[in-house]
Formats: sequence, structure tokens, C-alpha cells
Amino acid sequence: MPPTAAPAVRAVPKEDVETRLAPRWRVLIHNDDTTPMEYVIKVLQEVWKLGFESSSRIMREAHFKGVALVKVESREQAEFHIEQAHSMARGAGWPLTFSMEPEN
Repeated sequence: MPPTAAPAVRAVPKEDVETRLAPRWRVLIHNDDTTPMEYVIKVLQEVWKLGFESSSRIMREAHFKGVALVKVESREQAEFHIEQAHSMARGAGWPLTFSMEPEN
């Protein structure tokens, strides 16, 4: 007996489902008058893997404006990176502070 072909399967369209992306969070660095500028650059490079130029620009903006945007990322990434940065800074005795806010 010859092999029989499997019955054709027809795709049935599903109801339209709205896909939403996870909300993004803005990571902010806050200026302080204690943490050395070189150390701020080091933290930005090591934790967020930013280049020297980007790290320097962010550090200067925080220094002159009081706060600067570091990166926009998922909540989990933002929390993890902030924890790393605070741990690194506190371990070295510096009050360097980061915060996060939802992106609108």
C-alpha cells in the first residue's frame, strides 16, 4: 500500500492579541561633593560597560546639573546595576548614588 499523505493542516487565525513591551526604567546618577570624578567614571564603565567618553559626559552632566541619565533599561537590569554600583561605591567608602524612575 502506498504511503498516504497527512491531511493538510490549516492555520486558524487567533483573535487579535495586543502585545505590550515591558516598561523601561531610567537610571539616574546623582551628584555629590565627595565621590571623586575618576571613581564615578570607573563605576559607569565597569557596571554599565560604557566607554570613557560616555562615562565622562554623564559624570560632567551630573556634576553641573545635579543629576544625569545613565541608561534606560528593564526594571530588573536597572535594579541589578544600581545594586552593583552602590555595592562597589560603599565598599570603597563613597556615597555615590543612583536611582531609577519609569520611562514615560
